[in-house]
Amino acid sequence: MSGGRERVGGTRTGARTIATIPPAVRRALDEGREETRNLVEWLAIDMAKLLAHALPEAGFAPPQVERAAAAARARAGAGIMERLHAAGADLHELLQELRAAARRRAFATLAAHPSDMVRSFACYAAAAPDDLDLADRLAAARPFAADPTMSVRECAWESYRKALVRELPRGLALLLPWARDPDPNVRRCAIESSRPRGVWTCHLDALKRDPEPGRPLLEPCRSDPSDYVRRAVANWLNDASKTTPDWVVALTRRWQRESPTRETAWIVNHATRTLRKRGAAGKPASG
Repeated sequence: MSGGRERVGGTRTGARTIATIPPAVRRALDEGREETRNLVEWLAIDMAKLLAHALPEAGFAPPQVERAAAAARARAGAGIMERLHAAGADLHELLQELRAAARRRAFATLAAHPSDMVRSFACYAAAAPDDLDLADRLAAARPFAADPTMSVRECAWESYRKALVRELPRGLALLLPWARDPDPNVRRCAIESSRPRGVWTCHLDALKRDPEPGRPLLEPCRSDPSDYVRRAVANWLNDASKTTPDWVVALTRRWQRESPTRETAWIVNHATRTLRKRGAAGKPASG
């Protein structure tokens, strides 16, 4: 490939199955020249091939590249999240082998890579140290929470989810400024990362039992102008409704009184969908 950065080009939609991904797109994804368009393409990427192309661009030596690629090949049969976490951990170890200036350059190159999966590797590398303080962990995830591509944003909150479980009260407090951030992607990350029931990740059992500690994160977003954020708030409340329906009913009724906007009405309507199926929420909200 010429220069290593040419893209497939043009507007395209993601394939519906891995088998129907065009060969040129598949090569571009594996070589880090193209972003994924959907989960199918994300799952189709050969991580070993991608690392073999991306790591030399960041300044890693051939033996380091081969170690990372070999480890990725050995994990090929594992689940996607296990492979992502492991690739990030491997990358973190490789970064520690570099001098400080080279380490910063390498990480910056990977964190700004054209491939959304490579940027996700960088996100998990930043989160890899077990002894990383939660505040530092959140600060490391913050740039990835604002990434223009959804796959990276999903990795941002998932990268600190387990740490959030361990220090939930402190973590919720640290996320409060995120819920008021000007960037809707960051606001959405704060909400999504604290959902009582995770998708592809651990549940926050404390919030399933008592969602009240999470309410301060939701309040600033109860009439959010971003549909992306509103959906996260509604899904958070729908999660909570499965174990604490009375709490959700009381909260959404108060919101309707205090915030009679179309945005709040939409959140309430979507948040109470499970309750309506159970006949527990009364008449759905309009709007």
